[in-house]
Amino acid sequence: MKNRSILFTVNITFIISFILISVSFIFLYNANEKRENFLIHKRSVEIAKMFIYEYKEHGLTQKLTRDLERFNFSIILDEKEIKNILDDKDLKTKRTKKNRRARFRNLELNGISLIYIKTKKFKAILKDNTVISNDKSISILIYLAIVAVFLFLYLSIVNKLKPLKQLNKVVENFGNEEFDFELSTTNEDEISKLMNEFESSAKKLKKLKESRNIFIRNIMHELKTPITKGKILIHLPQSEENIDTMQKVFYRLEALINEFAAIEELISTKKELQRQEYYLEDIIDNAVDILMCDEEEVVKEFENTKLSIDFDIFSIAIKNLLDNGIKYSKEKKVELKTVDNQIIFENVGERLEYPLESYFEPFFRGDDVKSNQSFGLGLYIVKHILDAHSMKLRYEYKKGINRFIIV
Repeated sequence: MKNRSILFTVNITFIISFILISVSFIFLYNANEKRENFLIHKRSVEIAKMFIYEYKEHGLTQKLTRDLERFNFSIILDEKEIKNILDDKDLKTKRTKKNRRARFRNLELNGISLIYIKTKKFKAILKDNTVISNDKSISILIYLAIVAVFLFLYLSIVNKLKPLKQLNKVVENFGNEEFDFELSTTNEDEISKLMNEFESSAKKLKKLKESRNIFIRNIMHELKTPITKGKILIHLPQSEENIDTMQKVFYRLEALINEFAAIEELISTKKELQRQEYYLEDIIDNAVDILMCDEEEVVKEFENTKLSIDFDIFSIAIKNLLDNGIKYSKEKKVELKTVDNQIIFENVGERLEYPLESYFEPFFRGDDVKSNQSFGLGLYIVKHILDAHSMKLRYEYKKGINRFIIV
């Protein structure tokens, strides 16, 4: 891992922080233990001084005994018992203090604190009956709890940063126009939102790239017919009829350019449709004009109902369905009907070789010669236009008749 990576920095930061926390805990624990020992020693010294003063002045009185019991101390004066304690191999000397009147030793035997007092006149041991717990489990539990919280925070941060590694790999390939990847996540943190936005942007760019390809290929395909007609008309006599036909060719070229722009905008962006109510006959007539087909190639048997559509865009879908109906018809014509608000395109021809959904993919073509002469964009464009109008395209084949139905 490179030293410049964020994860490396996080790891180093947490390691240093963990070491500092552990050292600080040990330091505070030892300081607290020393403070407690100091307070115990100070308390012992004060009680020992009080005992020496009272014992030298009045001896072992009931008052002295009661005073010591109040502080949870008892007295050992028997010299033999004192000797046995001092000779015990488990005896530990914690502190020693000496002044002009006496010598004090803070002792510990089997977890019991003792004060050994020695003066010129007597020896005594004050036994501290206060139960002092040396159980370190609470301190250890507190330390483990801190470590657990610390570890949880570390793993949470590392888990949040992990997607950055995946995002980095995607970005490296992004310049090569590799838009097919999955980054989406349901998390709500900033990195997850960034990944979701990046994936969304990549999908938009992919769609934009596809629309550009479709736009260019569609131009190449659609412009062939009017350009070919224009070339033929150039070599014909300049009669009024030929001039009129030439004008229609130029109108057709202009209409095609407008159509391409509308298709590109619809596919690459979320174009807002300009929906109004139009008669179906007007829509069909406009589509036939754009297609520049002969009137007898389109058999009209429809009810002239009104549709709420974007006139220019929807006409393109109708034009493509008419074009497919004529192109793949054995009779070179398509019949247009309406049944229960459904627009039906019928032609006599072969059944589709693949499911209708396959033809919705851009540049998908069948295996026959006619399919290979096209770019496989007609039904792809139709689907996008119908989707924008919340409509669907259905396909049926009965008794040698293809039926494309807008519902």
